[in-house]
Amino acid sequence: MTHRHPVMRDVARLAGVSHQTVSRVVNGHPHVRPETRARVLDAMRALNYRRNLAARTLVTRRSRTLGVIAFQTTLFGPTSTLYGIEQAARAAGYFVSVASVRSLEREPVLEAVDRLCEQFVEGIVAIAPKSSAWPALAQIPPGLAAVAVGGTGEAAPAVAIDNVAGAAMATRHLLSLGHRTVHHIPGPMDWPEARDRVKGWRGALHAAGAPIPAIHADDWSARSGYQQGLALAADPEGTAIFCGNDQIALGALRALHEMGRRVPQDVSVVGFDDVPESAYFSPPLTTVRQDFAELGRRSLELLMEQLEAGRRLDRQVLLSPQFVPRSSTGPPPVLP
Repeated sequence: MTHRHPVMRDVARLAGVSHQTVSRVVNGHPHVRPETRARVLDAMRALNYRRNLAARTLVTRRSRTLGVIAFQTTLFGPTSTLYGIEQAARAAGYFVSVASVRSLEREPVLEAVDRLCEQFVEGIVAIAPKSSAWPALAQIPPGLAAVAVGGTGEAAPAVAIDNVAGAAMATRHLLSLGHRTVHHIPGPMDWPEARDRVKGWRGALHAAGAPIPAIHADDWSARSGYQQGLALAADPEGTAIFCGNDQIALGALRALHEMGRRVPQDVSVVGFDDVPESAYFSPPLTTVRQDFAELGRRSLELLMEQLEAGRRLDRQVLLSPQFVPRSSTGPPPVLP
């Protein structure tokens, strides 16, 4: 025996209202009495009714669904960005359909775009912090609203944190404490965020007339910070380190501790992101905070502007980060 899915007429019968009343509740119509709305919603829950988005889209031309392209990662930044987008979309009354990709290469991203278009999404937000994703984003159908988060405006309208400014804040802070220069342990160079942080660090050193040390790019991991931290700890004149993210900083702190270099008495360390654990590192980490809730809100705002305008907007929004001083930075030691 087969069981059919409940339809709107079943809900109307159970709630004791008309089919039109159920339709008004489903579509968020304001002119429904609260007690009637509650009765309809109770009936929907009792029947496990799910509105047919495809049918509703054909009638209203609106699916109230946004697509999000995200890649499978445990990195704090991208996962927090996804959460911020979901929260903002829910607050605006939109459903979110997430297409996860194994990597941000062209083909997986194009497949994700196709999957989302099949679901009648009104727009796509792509968490695209790697350059390899941009060619695929450029092929999103021109009639579909799109926003790239963490990228640039080359492929689509974009919203990002001003990583150049954040890195400059961190570097200037260390220089202002009296350090002769600032070493940098960067993230991977195929990430625009990592490149921008290098740019901000280098620009601040150049403006101050300070030496610019060589860098060795690896990945975003604590392992990278640990390995490079061991090398920097062996240099007695290396008294300040700006790390590409807080995970790298965690590894650097471990390396400095093993090498007998005290933080901040011998070496100052600054991170980037302000992960929840950074206030509990030993010592608590000075870092640069990104507001991921605001990143999600502004991404959705830019998407809504495009939906209202009926066209793709050529715009890039940069959000200012916040510098968070803690106990991992201080003046350099007086060297003999």
